[in-house]
Amino acid sequence: MIETEKINLLIVDDQPANLLALESLLELPDVQIIKASSGNEALGIMLEHDIALVLMDVQMPEMDGFETAEVMRHNSRTRNIPIIFVTAINKEEKHIFKGYDAGAVDYLFKPLDPHILTSKVHVFLELHRNKKSLEKSTRKLQNSIDGLKQANQKIIRQQRAVIEEERLKVLLQMAGATAHELNQPLMGLLGTIELIRLDRHNSAKLDTHLNRIEESGKKISRIVKKIQGMKFLESAYGENSADIGRDRDRKLTIVSVESSETDFSIIHDLLSKSMNITVTRTDSIKDTLTCIHHSPCDLMVIDYFLKDGNGLDLIKQLNEIHMDIPVIMITGKGDEYIATQALQSGAYDYLTKDRLTGNNLTNAIQNALSKSRMKKEAHEAVKKMAEMSIRDALTGLYNRRFFSEALERETARSIRNRTDLVLCIMDLDFFKQINDTMGHQTGDMVLSELGRMLTDWIRQTDIPCRYGGEEFAVILTDTDIEHAIGVCERFRRMLVEYRFQHQEKSFQVTISIGIASLQNLDNPTSETVIQAADQAMYQAKAGGRNRVVVYG
Repeated sequence: MIETEKINLLIVDDQPANLLALESLLELPDVQIIKASSGNEALGIMLEHDIALVLMDVQMPEMDGFETAEVMRHNSRTRNIPIIFVTAINKEEKHIFKGYDAGAVDYLFKPLDPHILTSKVHVFLELHRNKKSLEKSTRKLQNSIDGLKQANQKIIRQQRAVIEEERLKVLLQMAGATAHELNQPLMGLLGTIELIRLDRHNSAKLDTHLNRIEESGKKISRIVKKIQGMKFLESAYGENSADIGRDRDRKLTIVSVESSETDFSIIHDLLSKSMNITVTRTDSIKDTLTCIHHSPCDLMVIDYFLKDGNGLDLIKQLNEIHMDIPVIMITGKGDEYIATQALQSGAYDYLTKDRLTGNNLTNAIQNALSKSRMKKEAHEAVKKMAEMSIRDALTGLYNRRFFSEALERETARSIRNRTDLVLCIMDLDFFKQINDTMGHQTGDMVLSELGRMLTDWIRQTDIPCRYGGEEFAVILTDTDIEHAIGVCERFRRMLVEYRFQHQEKSFQVTISIGIASLQNLDNPTSETVIQAADQAMYQAKAGGRNRVVVYG
């Protein structure tokens, strides 16, 4: 059982008998009676305790009741404590008015009627309880508001941090791609400079080297111009928020989900000042989902109260069907709790109708579109960065790290399912001569073209990888050795007949291929199948190149 806090009732009289009489009449379970025998004593008690009501005798020595009330009225701690004067003296109006002027709220005349006394005291005690309850509710509400404000600020800070993180990811992705683009011509340039040093006395070769330097320089120049032309993460619709959609070929389509015809007219008028915006109205969750399914939109302005739910319900359903549309929530009155819920659910901004202007609405739309665009760019950047982490940039094939993980995974699966797996390791013949005689750019072109050919030649379930410099590896899953031999032989013959073109030169390349089957190994593991395929490839090299050799 919860114990109720007692209310303090102060009775002031210089006669002990009167104090005892009042105490016996007012003894209640939830009331604590405090007694004082003088005005000075009463003032001291009121400064130390929370007093709900003062019952005070008028006639007291040193400081009478009127003088005590006057002092109470001039002190901020005591001025609002109600006083009921208890007196046996003159009942004239003049005397009573003097008491009211001093701050009294009521008069009781002796001899006291117990029923009148207790009923009047109960009124003021109940007022005090209500006051305390209201103060407690106000403090609780204020704490909730403060907590919501802090949560809202935290959400805003988190949103800003996410935006900065997304911006950084996009910039890193751009920087990584640009660095790779620059790396190829720079390596070619450095290699050609080294050749010049070796052939500085051979004028015929110097002309060839100078042409290569010029070619690399032009490529670097084109990349630099592209960097200079980049507009990193520009705003979605210019800098002037009042001109959203202006000077654009495509109109900006906004769906206003609004239950009130009057409020929609206000929103429509505010947005119609922008030349290139089309506003469509819906008034329910069902109609909105139907509308955006048939006619996609760029942004949604959602009212909180709707016919078949509220704005939070609509945002939830948009999230469930993966509709990534920027949302601004608008409601009739400011509510920190709704604002926090809206932002946590995925809304980009929150506005109140009583403070809605063309400027803050268009600013909110601009910011939402900008955040949405950056979010999409960051998502694409993350996808590209993830792809870059497993792909070889030059050939487009999987890289060595992905090859190791995939081979270990597929080997375990083949052993578990008792199926075969074949690994092919390929090495271009005399590739160093291509780099030395025609330059690294030509060599890069050959590797890039070979990566494309290999991707087109094999099945989608197979895994083509760049194993090393001019070495390639292909994991053929659920394949027997005879089928693998046929695939590799056809690819080898196709490559022999293919003519590579670079500038005005036409040339051919050949390839040596080693094959190993997992089921033909005494100890089938990912490491042993690599060793077997690698050994078979070296046998193909030693046997005259341009051939396919099967391990064992």
